[in-house]
Amino acid sequence: MELLEPSLQMWLTFGLIFIGIFFYILDKFPMELTSLGIISALLLLFNFMPVLGADGEVLLSTRSLLAGFADPALIAILALLVIGRGMVETGALDSPVKELVRLGSNYPITVLIMSLVTVMIISAFLNNTPVVVIFIPIMITLVDNIGKSPSLYLMPLSFVAILGGMTTLIGSSTNLLVAGEYQSLSGKTLGFFDFAVPGLFLAFIGFIYVILIAPRILPSEKSSKNEEAKITGKQFIVQIDLTEGNSLIGKKAVAGMFPILSGLTVQLVKRGRNDFLPPFDDITLEKGDCLVIATTRKELTKKIAEDHILLSDVKNQSLIDFDEDPGTGLSRGQKLVELIVKPKSRLDGRTLDQAGFLLPGGCKILGIQRRSRMNRASINDIRLEANDTLLAIGSQSQIRSLRLNNDVMLMEWSVKEIPIKADTWKALSIFFGVVILASSGTVPIAIAATLGAFVMIISGCLNVSKAVSAVDHKIFMLIGAALAMGTSLQATGGASYLAMELLNILDGASVPIILSAFFLLIAFLTNILSNNATAVLFTPIAINVAGELGVDPFIFITAVIFAANCSFATPMGYQTNLLVLAPGDYKFSDFMKVGVPLIIILWVSYSLFAPWYYGIN
Repeated sequence: MELLEPSLQMWLTFGLIFIGIFFYILDKFPMELTSLGIISALLLLFNFMPVLGADGEVLLSTRSLLAGFADPALIAILALLVIGRGMVETGALDSPVKELVRLGSNYPITVLIMSLVTVMIISAFLNNTPVVVIFIPIMITLVDNIGKSPSLYLMPLSFVAILGGMTTLIGSSTNLLVAGEYQSLSGKTLGFFDFAVPGLFLAFIGFIYVILIAPRILPSEKSSKNEEAKITGKQFIVQIDLTEGNSLIGKKAVAGMFPILSGLTVQLVKRGRNDFLPPFDDITLEKGDCLVIATTRKELTKKIAEDHILLSDVKNQSLIDFDEDPGTGLSRGQKLVELIVKPKSRLDGRTLDQAGFLLPGGCKILGIQRRSRMNRASINDIRLEANDTLLAIGSQSQIRSLRLNNDVMLMEWSVKEIPIKADTWKALSIFFGVVILASSGTVPIAIAATLGAFVMIISGCLNVSKAVSAVDHKIFMLIGAALAMGTSLQATGGASYLAMELLNILDGASVPIILSAFFLLIAFLTNILSNNATAVLFTPIAINVAGELGVDPFIFITAVIFAANCSFATPMGYQTNLLVLAPGDYKFSDFMKVGVPLIIILWVSYSLFAPWYYGIN
């Protein structure tokens, strides 16, 4: 293999890469700013010091350095994030997760571990990227139901998918690339399970680490971005007036409770001048009844999503500017929001009945939450106080009009749209359509994901603003910088230079020592270059090294496969790492803290296992 001579550009590229990684780890500046700095430095370097090929052509142009921003892998990741947001917003996975929680209510950690085992097994036979896409919203909802932080399990989700992918020929695109190049260079083919035994050994060792050690290193506090963590605990007193068409009319109490309102605590049924307190024996709800219930926002949202005419009185009185979905009876775009009554507010001392349940702009008040205990009574009779938290419903424009209101303080983080049941099935159909198209190879994953994101928006499952907010700018800049660094390292000959220098240093060493060092070098570079680029680059090197040492090239080829899959130390190391970066609210250093020990453990394990398994010494 012809290698480029060491050059000043190569050394400067090394320097810029190490400086960039240093600033990523330091975490003193936003990840996007560091990425932009790296790209700018590389553009300047190769503008004034171009790298030329043998026939004088420029190997590193501005176009090639910026090509990462149009990379199909990046487009696929961003589109998948949009699809994932659509799944979460429509509540498409609430039912399966609810079943998981029910089955594992006594052993929630067991359910999580079994989910990770399932991901690892599936990843051995399917492309692991869509597998992780499927399980990200499931894991988020599952950990939320057991009160854990998503950051404890999303990075392990990515890691077990990578570990499972290294066990079979089709588990990862990296494996297929190595197999293809190995066949073209040597004429030999790799079978489906040819490297399954060492792959399973490494996957088992890695899985033990991910389950027992990784959660102890990962941040356990819920992210400030995790809106669900903020809105699930408060109990609101909410009133439902049974107007014409309400789905509760005619429902009868069973054993003192109303089964249709499971999850909500009915405190009072008011009928004219009569008040009925629990237990509610032989009561059938009638038109004109007023129900006072205690519930959390999360439970109320679920109930409204399941029964879209539950708040028919609200829709009729307040939400007249929405686009109603004729198939559901629910106006699309209704949002729940929390508001705090300001000191000296005009609402202070007034009852909700006196306020008309309406706020300036059109939002209607649904409920009230107060730190001190409130008497069991109609919400109409509760006098508002400063610092009371109000639960209101309205359109985006109605909620926006409250930002400068002198009576209430708008809690921006609490705005959440109520999903529509019809959209749940749309989102599921779109999602599985994307997975089938991508996993079957009908179209590339970038095309399938882009199409899925487009359909998710035009079908109404997700509005444009939500879709845009799902496109994480950290990922966009990070992958652009990573691909620019990888392109520079390849074009300047830096990666090949490191490989040859390693062999020179180990000249005369035993085969197991060289194999171990070779694995470690590839595992290091795969976290800077893309895993696929690293695999393609080192496959011919592996064949040459094996030939010089007089051993079967298959041994070094499998080392390339396993090491190139050790993309645990950086978020740009593998697509699945980028997918969990934003939902887990991880920092660059989080991947270093968890990923580097895992790489070392796998390296040591492989270095001890491979000589025994392959019979080399």
